[in-house]
Order: sequence, then C-alpha cells, then structure tokens
Amino acid sequence: MKLNGKTAIVTGAASGFGTGIAAKFIAEGARVLVADINGTGAEAAAKSLGENAIACQVDVGSAASINAMAELAITTYGKLDILVNNAGVTHLPMPMETVTEDDFDRVYNVNIKSIYLAAKAFVPHMKANGAGAILNVASTAGVSPRPNLNWYNASKGWVITATKAMAVELAPFGIRVNALNPVAGETPLLKSFMGEDTPEMRAKFLSTIPIGRFSTPEDMGNAASFLCSDEASMITGVAMEVDGGRCI
Repeated sequence: MKLNGKTAIVTGAASGFGTGIAAKFIAEGARVLVADINGTGAEAAAKSLGENAIACQVDVGSAASINAMAELAITTYGKLDILVNNAGVTHLPMPMETVTEDDFDRVYNVNIKSIYLAAKAFVPHMKANGAGAILNVASTAGVSPRPNLNWYNASKGWVITATKAMAVELAPFGIRVNALNPVAGETPLLKSFMGEDTPEMRAKFLSTIPIGRFSTPEDMGNAASFLCSDEASMITGVAMEVDGGRCI
C-alpha cells in the first residue's frame, strides 16, 4: 500500500498504459481520477476499477477542459498528490514532410501543450501544499528516434527535457517530476506506430527489444507507482526506460 491515502489524476486512462497505471495506483491504496477524452471509456474504466476511481472527460489540449478537471479533482479530493500526464497520440509512419499540419498540431496539443496546461492548473496547488509528484509519460522514441515518426519522436524528446527542467525548478517546493520511457505496448497506439499490425511487422518490431516482448500496462503501473511513492523521495528529473533493453 505504498500510495495509501494519496490522490491522483491519470490522463489517457480509459485504455492501455493509463488504465494499467490507474489500476496499480488503486491497488496501492490511492484514489484516482480516471481522465480521458473518451468520456464513455473513462466511465467504463472507472467502473471496472471500483469505488476508488471516478471518471472525468477531458481534452488535455484545452485550457478550459484542464481547468474543469482540476476543479473536479480538488473539489472531490481536497488536494491532489499525484499527476500523471499519460495522454498521448502519434501520427502514422510517413516521411516528415508529408505529415499534415492538422496531424502535427494534434501531436503538439496532446503530447506537449497538455503538460504546460496541467502545470499551470496544478503546480500552484502543489506549491501551496509543499508536496507533489508529477509523472510525464514520454517514450523510447524521445531517446532513440525511429524514421518516419519524426514529429512524434520530437514531441517525446520535448517531454524528457521538460521533465528535467520542471524537476530542477520545482524541487525547492517539495515537488518531484519524473518521466517514463516505454517501448511500444499492446495499446490502441500500437498499430499506429507500426503502420500495419501483421505478424511480420510485429516480429520485426520485437526483434529490436532484447527482452523480446512489448511493454504492458502492468509494467507501466509498477514503474509509475514506485516513482510516485515516498519510496522514490530522492528521485527527481529521471526519465526511466521501461523498454526491455530497447535503448541500449
């Protein structure tokens, strides 16, 4: 019960890594706001996670939507201990110059602007409390970029740099900021990363992961619960790879 009594928000929690992180947090004693742009999916996930989960529909690229989520969380819980910026999108694999401006803007809003908006909404609250843990979900793509995912790679590199900058600035206020770098997993984004989901493409992708399997929601939940717990009280500014050796 390493998160006993803690309150948390997990964005992008209707499926995939987000649901895995929320489930692990609840198993460790936390109460969790399950946030996602898919409101119906968030409701279903929260229901499956039990009484310590509540749902929230949110567009993480919208200041008004993020602020409404913040009001709901603080009204419901009184204070927020943990913020997990997990929501993320990608564009399909293609040469960089052929990615549309609309797709670029979508990647920017969900992967980058969301962290800025969440910081504006929650950092003052955490500063007032003198404590807090923020976890940003980046990617191995920000460490070891793949061709044809250029703007997604760049967005996740931004997340890693932002995490380190946030950590340095917020440490004096008792707020820790870390990141996770997962390799691709069995989530709704997998097909987008690969371009097509075929046995041959999966075999090719898995050949780059020494451990020989994709990341799972459980892997992410285990790493996230540690970094957001008091057991990691001396850890900040870290971008932990949860990648089976992919980046070695």
